[in-house]
Amino acid sequence: MRKKLGLALGSGGSRGVAHIGFLQALEEAEIKADFVSGCSMGAIVGACYCAGVSMQTVKERMLKLRLSRIASLNVAPIKNNGLLRMNKARKLLEEYIGGKTFDELEIPFACVATDLDAGEIVKLDTGNVIDAAIASSSIPGAFTPAVIDGKTLVDGGILDRVPTQELVEMGAEVIVAVDVLGDLTIKQPTGNLIDTLLRCIDIMDTRSTQRKRKSRSKSVDLWLEPDLGAMDQYKIKNLQFAYDKGYELGKANAEEIKRLIEE
Repeated sequence: MRKKLGLALGSGGSRGVAHIGFLQALEEAEIKADFVSGCSMGAIVGACYCAGVSMQTVKERMLKLRLSRIASLNVAPIKNNGLLRMNKARKLLEEYIGGKTFDELEIPFACVATDLDAGEIVKLDTGNVIDAAIASSSIPGAFTPAVIDGKTLVDGGILDRVPTQELVEMGAEVIVAVDVLGDLTIKQPTGNLIDTLLRCIDIMDTRSTQRKRKSRSKSVDLWLEPDLGAMDQYKIKNLQFAYDKGYELGKANAEEIKRLIEE
């Protein structure tokens, strides 16, 4: 009897386009997830996938992305707690997902965000899907935090960039995690304050993720990382490259995933 497959799609900014290629490869191999969890860019791609949007359609739109097409400047960034608003990203998602709630999705889905007040991870699996995906993707400082059920939420990657535990709770029997950020690459300091702060966040995030990967090794069947080299997650370029690497990863592991769910 086929086992239930859960896919955890991790955060990763522009590197997250690799998730689209990965899912496209699984579609071609006739592998369909039973459950999906996502964080940040993984939440956006995962929401589209679970809503039944073809990855070819998502690819066509994603490869044309520019910052100006997903966000707009805040008139008062200090007051609004963020330089940019994700209003344009919301409109793009509405073209494909509309106003769907989680219980209207074709595949059960959950994403994670960070509660700024409580300082803890929050699982989002009820209510409006786009609200949740936007909250999961709201990088602190860059984007205005989201407010859901009275909670001020920002990017889930701060605490758990590859949310696998949610899949265990959802009932997945085989869990495949896709971490598009992987290990740190050597990066020369620029002296720029923002670059320094982002680098510090990346260091803490990566080491925390490595510890989580070890502690969850018994519940995660496959932990996959596309070979994206030194691609910068904070710059919207090399998107075709990211897609291709994700596609290669999916093709290379499709048979192993089939074996895991069929054994």
